[in-house]
Amino acid sequence: MPSVTVCLPIADRRTALDFYTAAFGLRPVGELGSDGIPEPLQFELGGDTRLMLIPRVGFGWVAAPNDVAAAGTSEVVLDLGVADDAAVDATVARATAAGARLVAAPEAKPWAYTATVADPDAHLWTITSAAARP
Repeated sequence: MPSVTVCLPIADRRTALDFYTAAFGLRPVGELGSDGIPEPLQFELGGDTRLMLIPRVGFGWVAAPNDVAAAGTSEVVLDLGVADDAAVDATVARATAAGARLVAAPEAKPWAYTATVADPDAHLWTITSAAARP
């Protein structure tokens, strides 16, 4: 499997760094830029998968000639699998304390125990109990 990097547009690097470290416990990788934040702002998610957060202007350069969706428009939902139902609750609590907006409260669905939050840039994250995954 080749490496995969998921890139999301952000408004502010410090806000994004603070949110992703506090909400999901991610640690940034890379050399520090002049603002003391790794440039580019990336997190290893596991294996050869990374999350890269790109300021909206730079994201537009990467996406050109395609249009960048307006802030708050969701074209993707990211799913974060956690160990069990209690971890869903704990992750949602950390995320909302770090500035996430609760979109869907933790709830048992036919397919999983799950909840959805929006990060400070309105990207949707579904938190799902891995215990329910096949």
